[in-house]
Amino acid sequence: MAASIRPTSRLLLTLNHIKGSQRSFSVTRNAQQELKHIGVIGAGQMGLGIALVAARVAKVPVSLVDSNQASIEKSMKFMEKLLQKDISRQKLSDSEADEIRGRIKTSTDMSSALSSADFVIEAVPEILALKQSIFSQLASICPPHAVLSSNTSSIGITKIAAAAKGAESRVIGFHFMNPVPVSKAVEVIRGIQTSDETLQKTLELAKAMGKKPCTSVDSPGFLANRMLIPYINEAIICLEQGLGTKEDIDNIMTGGCAMPMGPLALADFIGLDTCLAIANVIHKDTGDTKYRPSILLAKMVDAGWYGVKSGKGFYEYENGRKKE
Repeated sequence: MAASIRPTSRLLLTLNHIKGSQRSFSVTRNAQQELKHIGVIGAGQMGLGIALVAARVAKVPVSLVDSNQASIEKSMKFMEKLLQKDISRQKLSDSEADEIRGRIKTSTDMSSALSSADFVIEAVPEILALKQSIFSQLASICPPHAVLSSNTSSIGITKIAAAAKGAESRVIGFHFMNPVPVSKAVEVIRGIQTSDETLQKTLELAKAMGKKPCTSVDSPGFLANRMLIPYINEAIICLEQGLGTKEDIDNIMTGGCAMPMGPLALADFIGLDTCLAIANVIHKDTGDTKYRPSILLAKMVDAGWYGVKSGKGFYEYENGRKKE
């Protein structure tokens, strides 16, 4: 993530990156034969990004499902903004944009929308009970060959799979990075129940979507967040203990360690509530005190200071842009 590019601008880079991905990857013959319909649950920023990449790069029909019609409408408006921006820059033709729009259907009814899905990607908030409820339903809604994946960033895949009675072997972690169309890698996490076939299908789809799959065992935080969240948490502790100002902490990492974004600015971009939720999962599941979340982080979340999305975190923001 480039520190000079604000989060909203990074999201507007999506179609340019997608266009480049198309030249590098194509759907394998097996994927073309088996993946005729992808389902994405959750029409937030992550869900929309996943649906857009699946429709644009993998060129597979997508059903974007959310229980909130307002969320769906908001996402579709944002998608249209992305498409129009790329058309204006002559990086996408009107006919290509129409093809993308035609591949994405929306629904508030999970049962009817996903009854023929070959691959499902759940992208709802990091709440174990919510995910378990969804996977319990998917086990009976989807065809017996469908892969049931979760975009969870920290919750154990084995725990989620246990709720999908009769379909446990078809559950896998499929963790996309934010913003989805821009990031080049994706984590693929195998639960204890996950079959070899499920793993292979997921790796194939990742490549078809223009992503570099990185496999991880089912361990708290997986690979990315097991390293990233402690790094961010330690930066917050440095601020909490007065080792330096927020600017000094971020500047030494960008200017001195060649990080593209300072840890505190990155935390604001991710969302402080999300950082805390992941930190709590890693701390609880490992039992290791080195992963204990910063007290300051917890206080800021209690105050409703979530970062960019709330307008205030370690820095202040207006319309997604950092105030100077």
